[in-house]
Amino acid sequence: MVKIVPSILTSDPKELFELLGRCEGVVDRVSIDVVDGKFAQNKTITPDILSDFETNLKIDYQLMVDEPINWVEACVRGGADRIIGHIEKMSDQTAFVGKVQEVGAKVGLALDLPTPISEIDPVILNNLDIVLVMSTHAGFVGQDFDTKALDKIDALSEVRARDDTPFVIHDDGGVTLEAIYNVHRVGADEVSIGKRIFNEDLTSAIDKYQKMAHNLDLKNEGK
Repeated sequence: MVKIVPSILTSDPKELFELLGRCEGVVDRVSIDVVDGKFAQNKTITPDILSDFETNLKIDYQLMVDEPINWVEACVRGGADRIIGHIEKMSDQTAFVGKVQEVGAKVGLALDLPTPISEIDPVILNNLDIVLVMSTHAGFVGQDFDTKALDKIDALSEVRARDDTPFVIHDDGGVTLEAIYNVHRVGADEVSIGKRIFNEDLTSAIDKYQKMAHNLDLKNEGK
């Protein structure tokens, strides 16, 4: 069953803490998007804002920033469980992965919508805990799901099976109830859902997404 990870992209600390509070006791993991105004024309909160925040949530930081390696220590101070860096403005993937491993967090690489999976250094795939594929353009909320992401997820799934690599495949961006089956079908283990999932009761929304994926799976198996 695909795992639903609530995703928060905001520049408002008050909204951040309110949404984190809604996640407490409902999910075990939440994703926080960090945008620096250079990667995209948008700017969000920074990980340091959570340096004194006590929580049982596992926190992912998705770094849509220039040189994600420079943000690793701030993410650790912000309680990171997984640190996921976009490769588009990353000069050295090996150095980034090594830095995250050095500080004791789990590590991932992320691909923006136009970026092919061939841009990931194949040498370090075995060292990744997670590969994140955007199904919208990174940095902004409210975009529609782009089916081009499905081909990348499918290709990553084949790589993982062929090379026996352990990374989790995660999709992020515009995932609707109508899209989640195909995202899961082609190999995604996890899906980030942002404002859409917070527009109603969080428990009910997550249950609805999971049931949709599960029911469609059963329907497909019966064909």
